[in-house]
Amino acid sequence: MAPLVLTAPQNMLARTAGELVSKHGGVDRQRRLRDEGADLGYSPEVWAEMADLGWLGIPFAEEHGGLGMGMAETVLITEAMGRGLAPEPFVSAVVFGGGLLADAGNVEQQAEWLPPLIDGEKRLAPALLETGSRYGLDRVETRARANGNGWTLSGEKVQVAGGVGADGFLIAAGTEGGDNGLTLFLVPASADGLEVVAQQRVDSRNSAIVRLNGVHVAAGDVLGEVGGGLEPLGRAVDRATVAVCGEMLGVMTEAFERTVEYLKSRSQFGVLIGTFQALKHRAATMFIEIELSRSTVMSAARVLDEDSDDAEVQVSNAKARCSDALILVTNEALQMHGGIGMTDEHDIGLFMKRARALEFAFGDAAFHRQRFARLRGF
Repeated sequence: MAPLVLTAPQNMLARTAGELVSKHGGVDRQRRLRDEGADLGYSPEVWAEMADLGWLGIPFAEEHGGLGMGMAETVLITEAMGRGLAPEPFVSAVVFGGGLLADAGNVEQQAEWLPPLIDGEKRLAPALLETGSRYGLDRVETRARANGNGWTLSGEKVQVAGGVGADGFLIAAGTEGGDNGLTLFLVPASADGLEVVAQQRVDSRNSAIVRLNGVHVAAGDVLGEVGGGLEPLGRAVDRATVAVCGEMLGVMTEAFERTVEYLKSRSQFGVLIGTFQALKHRAATMFIEIELSRSTVMSAARVLDEDSDDAEVQVSNAKARCSDALILVTNEALQMHGGIGMTDEHDIGLFMKRARALEFAFGDAAFHRQRFARLRGF
């Protein structure tokens, strides 16, 4: 496996990503978009600039118009976005949605969707979760019934990231009348019977409920093989999980650095609180957890790029570690800021809210520890 250090081009990419997020206001932009009630929850202008810089093409092969890079570069983008709480749907639309299409889609589907996705002109939203499904990819109540030369989809998906304003949805459904396996469908947002309802979340991100009220799709809208959707979906979820871990790393790093600066400036009884030994110890623990998380994220990204047999284990290791560390760091950051940290006017609370959502994205710590144990044969 490649060493866990950044190359010169990766360092430049990380620096450029950080500069773009800062240029557009960082956390202040997230607060402004929330307070203005922006329909999309993010900035189309920033999305277009990300496309111009080539970021939307990072995970894709050059034959599709991408840059032919990998997860090692992708997590640098998501880390920078995490530091600035950037709300653009990079993970859902590009890493997850685009990655699933590149993996399982046919030539016609890829030609229709990937170039405009990379150019920032179209957005995909994977619709995976259902009420009560927890994190089981095969726990799907949505059904696809064969209907002449196509399929009729019925069901409801929740927590569809980037669902508001998406141009197409990747739907997982059980196929009736066949082997009852999981089948993936590429459904345009304009399909009759498809209803998208904005969903409120604690982190104010673009999320939706997608209802499939007898949506008819053609046979050519099946992504991959009928009944064969579970394996490509699993691979796509692993890639998206590591991308989310990169964002988690950015959130905890920024929250920690802001807290350290506060400890250096806040006085109590005429003494800087950063000199208190108890707070020093707690800050040291936060730093250690962040560095351990960074190593697991870098390792998971590299084994995915190398298509290692150990990839699933490393992905679960990273997500379990990052979920625990993120909650610890953001909780401690809020505590160390004291009463002011509890107010909405202070930014540190926004990091804690985002942490709560990221903790459960693609499986929480308990889920991934159990998965790790199962894969290791414990």
